[in-house]
Amino acid sequence: QVQLRESGGGLLQAGGSLRLSCVGSGRIFNAYAAGWFRQAPGKEREFVASINWYGEITDYSDSVKGRFTISRDKAKNTVFLQMNSLKPEDTAVYYCVADGLLSRVRTAPASWGQGTQVTVSS
Repeated sequence: QVQLRESGGGLLQAGGSLRLSCVGSGRIFNAYAAGWFRQAPGKEREFVASINWYGEITDYSDSVKGRFTISRDKAKNTVFLQMNSLKPEDTAVYYCVADGLLSRVRTAPASWGQGTQVTVSS
């Protein structure tokens, strides 16, 4: 497992943009696939986006496709989630995740961060 630390959450109005960051511990993080989940109040955690270890394969949930972009900077051991055209239904705690297998990132990632709150007002 790797240690993950998210940052960048906040409160903003609908239509705005926000970028979340996730720093992974150690060089091993750069060999892992990574991604983001979110959990809204009263709802289950849901997959948001994933990226492979090299950074050229990405995947998104239908609810964020075209609005969110996942990327990574290996020099900084960091994965980003750029969120544009935010909606009130995007309000949730966003969790950074990582796993040695890209296929597991979407379903059952081994490593989780503590989460960062994103609140979008109408």
